[in-house]
Amino acid sequence: MRKYARTDKNHSEIVAALRKAGCSVLSLASLGNGAPDILVGRTAYVGHETNYNFLLEVKDSDKPPSARALTPDEQKWQASWRGQVCTVTSVEEALRAVGVMT
Repeated sequence: MRKYARTDKNHSEIVAALRKAGCSVLSLASLGNGAPDILVGRTAYVGHETNYNFLLEVKDSDKPPSARALTPDEQKWQASWRGQVCTVTSVEEALRAVGVMT
């Protein structure tokens, strides 16, 4: 088991786009051990201000599908997590996952 994970080449682009859309973003990639790559905070207005948190696992869409699969550590982490986590491969998918785009 690798302790520290590398980031995919689209990681920085996705983080920058989420921040530009008004989200707060914390990279969790250095945690390794199967933890998701980023934690995203977003405020939405549904009659009143509501804050949401999202866990995103970033995969590189330029890689073949087999290389985008979750690692055994990621599978184990996600199976044990009681909350949501979403895998994204592009800026558009990330913005949709946090509700900025529909």
